Amino acid sequence: MIHSLAIAGLLLCANNSSENRGVAVYDSLQTYINHRKAEFNNIPEERKEQLDAFADYITSRVQSNRPVRLNFICTHNSRRSHMGQIWAAVAANAYNVDRVHTYSGGTEATAFNPRAVAALRRAGLTINQTTTDDNRIYHVTYSKHAMPITSFSKVYDHAPNPKRDFAAIMTCSSADKACPAVPGADQRFAITYEDPKAFDGTDKEAAMYDERCAQIARELLYAFSKVKK
Repeated sequence: MIHSLAIAGLLLCANNSSENRGVAVYDSLQTYINHRKAEFNNIPEERKEQLDAFADYITSRVQSNRPVRLNFICTHNSRRSHMGQIWAAVAANAYNVDRVHTYSGGTEATAFNPRAVAALRRAGLTINQTTTDDNRIYHVTYSKHAMPITSFSKVYDHAPNPKRDFAAIMTCSSADKACPAVPGADQRFAITYEDPKAFDGTDKEAAMYDERCAQIARELLYAFSKVKK
């Protein structure tokens, strides 16, 4: 099944890229984006330094007319790395940064967690589940004018993820420690987030997933706002 999933993702790997940046997003999502942009001053200065370095990498690729391949990596590719992949695609669209391709992966494969899916839906993204196996495929869209992002759990170097010429963004401290070097990556960034999994099954579950979703959206929108074209 994973082989067929990888092929499906590979066929849609351009969905986050190049040709249709700056398209109008869903109204509810635009409202969410506007709220996150208004929170840039809430990002700590030390965190901004990390995000500025990430933005500089994207700028260097854009200004040299090279594709920007961003692979967001956490341990299980179930929550934070998916959010990173999706919000990076949304942010690239929001700031009209072309030739951005976003991916996600884990040090192991599990499944795109339904709690994370629910938080992204609450943010205004449209997400359709297309399979019912343990590692389900989801198609994520931010605009009726853009192709969907195909999301399912995979190891960071499995198809459709790139093998070389990409930036690895480590979104959890465990993956950061487990992968001090990511084969094929020409740059590596440790932009880690607290895991909302700690609140699964509690009365704070939805709030903490929403908080993490908003943080990742806010910080990636900030980073793309700093890209010089």
